[in-house]
Amino acid sequence: MKKKILLLAVLVFIIHCLLFINHCKAQWVQCDGIYGGMVNCLAVSGNNIYAGTWNSGVYLSTNNGTNWTQTALNYESINSLATLGNNIFAGTGDSGVYITTNNGNNWTKTSLNNQIVHSLTVTGNNIFVGTYYSGVYISTNNGTNWTQTTLNDKNVLSLAVSGNNIFAGTDYNGVYLSTDNGLIWTQTTLNDKNVLSLAVSGNNIFAGGFNFPDSGFVYRSTNNGTNWTAVNIGLTNRPVNSLTVSGINIFAGTGGDGIFLSTNNGTNWTAVNNVLTNQFVNSLAVSGINIFAGTSGDGVYLSTNYGTNWTQTALNSQKVNSLAVFGNNVFAGTYDYFSLKGVYFSSNNGTSWTQTSLNDKWIYSLAVSGNNVFAGTSQYGVYLSTDNGTNWTQTSLNDKWIYSLAVSGNNIFAGTGNYIGVFLSTNNGTNWTQTSLYKSVRSLTVSGNNIFAGTEGNGVYLSTNNGTNWTQTALNSLWIYSLSTLGNYVFAGTYYGVYLSTNNGTNWMQTSLNNQEVYSLASNENNIFAGTNTGVYLSTNNGQNWIQKNQGFQFTATVYSLIISKNYIFAGTNGQSVWRRDSAEIIGIKNISSEIPKEYKLEQNFPNPFNPTTNIRYEIPKNSFVRIVVFDMLGRKVETLVNEKQSAGTFEVSFEGSKLSSGVYLYQLRSENFIETKKLILLK
Repeated sequence: MKKKILLLAVLVFIIHCLLFINHCKAQWVQCDGIYGGMVNCLAVSGNNIYAGTWNSGVYLSTNNGTNWTQTALNYESINSLATLGNNIFAGTGDSGVYITTNNGNNWTKTSLNNQIVHSLTVTGNNIFVGTYYSGVYISTNNGTNWTQTTLNDKNVLSLAVSGNNIFAGTDYNGVYLSTDNGLIWTQTTLNDKNVLSLAVSGNNIFAGGFNFPDSGFVYRSTNNGTNWTAVNIGLTNRPVNSLTVSGINIFAGTGGDGIFLSTNNGTNWTAVNNVLTNQFVNSLAVSGINIFAGTSGDGVYLSTNYGTNWTQTALNSQKVNSLAVFGNNVFAGTYDYFSLKGVYFSSNNGTSWTQTSLNDKWIYSLAVSGNNVFAGTSQYGVYLSTDNGTNWTQTSLNDKWIYSLAVSGNNIFAGTGNYIGVFLSTNNGTNWTQTSLYKSVRSLTVSGNNIFAGTEGNGVYLSTNNGTNWTQTALNSLWIYSLSTLGNYVFAGTYYGVYLSTNNGTNWMQTSLNNQEVYSLASNENNIFAGTNTGVYLSTNNGQNWIQKNQGFQFTATVYSLIISKNYIFAGTNGQSVWRRDSAEIIGIKNISSEIPKEYKLEQNFPNPFNPTTNIRYEIPKNSFVRIVVFDMLGRKVETLVNEKQSAGTFEVSFEGSKLSSGVYLYQLRSENFIETKKLILLK
């Protein structure tokens, strides 16, 4: 069934008007912990904040978003959330409704298990579900059984309750009303709109959405949908994805222009976006004096908090398919479906970028040989620059799609599309010779005298004589997006994760990174990095274990290219350009053993006392989100050492205290329901 994730507003909490007005004018700060970023819905239950994400399930925060823990429902796309007593309900992208009775420790799929669920609402003991073209369902027994109501053929994007009235916002059929728990539904006079969100404030019903050609809107009804009035003064024309109410304050979250506030029932709206850097707001929720905003790509914002490790460089709005390093320069090959971007370079580690004169081509691949920089383009072959990109010359390979480039001594290899195969140049692109491999070649890598070619659907080929002959290796039936070598090891990135060969392709084995699309690979020393459809992973033991390294990404990162340059690792992404991370920091966590421990354990740091560096070892008995933080004796955070999902095993992380004064500090491990704290002593 076609998936269509749509957005809705959740939950209304009424608080004191003046307190909330003062708070909402404060700056927005991104909450820590939801890495992957796309938050479709939010719900509040007591002191718990729940966030439903795209493809990563439900997260829980018990401290107003300072920290988030991924619940046991950790692999679904969550479109909607609702609470009923101690029960939390989650509507998913194609698996119906789940329920938890213990704050997300366990989830059970209800009998409504094969629907795309866009919206949920609760009134009394009744739970209403809005589905994709199957209308509204009702359960009166916590999801044990479900009954389809007579509104049974509409795409129901939003639901709201006002007294005995149930309102349903639909896809281009406006708002429907039921006064008898769904037995009968009547289409209101707002009957031709795409209603993404609904909210209730006293006797007022608000409907927000988006329609072509008249764009975003908010309508208000004061008589239960008999009449509707547009209330859009001050709003932009962006889709109104979410609505929520606090006292006399109405908040509207839009798809592109952030959050707007009305204090007079929608008559006028004012933008309230100070430091809200991501203005695609999918969901809103209120808890006490706190307002939470779930964004498309940057997770949850609140008026407090911290958190980043990956830093976005100044090249921040391109699709970056390739990266290369030449001396102090980093080159980025970009493309866009609607424009031509070309090659950029940075001489200051991404602080600033300059577009080179190759500025009107899609760039799929880059390679460096001596003083020469080669760029593989779409349709126009290979270009060469001998002066750091100031000037480019089209080589004689000038009419092919060049997906991959590799350098071996004086030889330049170019992998092409359309089953034309690999070309070789021995004179810096002046002449090219077609080798005997007639496949579409997505990736190339060199190891000694061996040239490996990753193909579309035909696996990996090997040549030991500079392309004169090619032999298909045992990995012979997959799309190979990326290749890399590390010593005698050859790694292949596929739609099904990373494969490894230790004998030049005679045999391959799938590594434990086996559920991701791996578009890029890079290696240095004993480390192999994988750029995937869900960010960056690192293995320090030849692929036996992988650690996700996404801290600081403000979206679900699809990483098409990776390159290591001096002290930095650069990641080229799909639409969010180039990101940078300190290589020493990202490699700081080492996997000591993949043997599964029996329990969580935090060991004493060693050496202790120390100056300036010490090591902390810990054990994780199952795949879980791990956080290790160092505090001073007043409880102030000094440094976050670990903040990511890890597989079971024994790990070691280093802590460097050269910038701190001598004294006693605390370090704490948090994972699942486990917390342990120990002391360490810095003695200078």
